[in-house]
Amino acid sequence: MTTASDHQGFRTVLIPVSDLGQAKAVYTALLGVPPQVDAPYYAGFESCGQHLGLLPAGGPQGLTAPLAYWHVSDIEAKLAELTAAGATVKDPVGDVGGGRLTATVIDPDGNLVGLLQDR
Repeated sequence: MTTASDHQGFRTVLIPVSDLGQAKAVYTALLGVPPQVDAPYYAGFESCGQHLGLLPAGGPQGLTAPLAYWHVSDIEAKLAELTAAGATVKDPVGDVGGGRLTATVIDPDGNLVGLLQDR
């Protein structure tokens, strides 16, 4: 079993949006900073130690609701622990670039939970 030191909490949230331009304006106003990543397929904000990502049409994940990522030190171990506890793997561990690994699981009630490990 992992300990509290094995994770860093929820620090990344991805939000599906229908109009990226309009969403960027709203979240820029909310956070008080412009997006640090500003591309046609993604806008990413860094504020107060948190990352907020806007995904047009839910991005490649096809999100229909926000997805919070729990930051962990060992994604494989945490994924094994969650599946042993009853979660189902939706997206296995994958490298999304820059040494960042992500995975998603579905809890017993159908909620999506993200895992994220920076190398």
